[in-house]
Amino acid sequence: MQIDWNAFTPWASLAGGLLIGIAAAMFIWLNGRIAGVSGVLSGLLWPARGDVVWRVAFLGGLVAAPLLYHFAGQLPAIDIQAGDAALVASGLLVGIGTSLSGGCTSGHGVCGISRMSGRSIVATLAFMAAGFVTVLLSRHLLGI
Repeated sequence: MQIDWNAFTPWASLAGGLLIGIAAAMFIWLNGRIAGVSGVLSGLLWPARGDVVWRVAFLGGLVAAPLLYHFAGQLPAIDIQAGDAALVASGLLVGIGTSLSGGCTSGHGVCGISRMSGRSIVATLAFMAAGFVTVLLSRHLLGI
């Protein structure tokens, strides 16, 4: 592994983490809901009455934020080193995983752990372990 010291941004990363934490805390305090993206998105599939506007606004913000950042400054270059089939398979596996674990990494990792939820701690450990094993197998053992 090699660190690109020109792209090393600890202060920007710290600021981003603080903003995510503050936003998640405000969301639960003001809305009484956990800011888990998979739950917000799945709630649009069979919405309850009066439950659509905030979900669309939440997801719209996720799309609008990088677009606004793009106009304010230069976005970092994206270099995806995987083929289309691997990306589709990965997306499907993530979707299955979020269904099985009752939430996504944002819901469990950011919101659940901060509430000391045992289920979220176990789920996040499982996410991380699965990621480590996947990288070990695909990059180092299989060379994909």
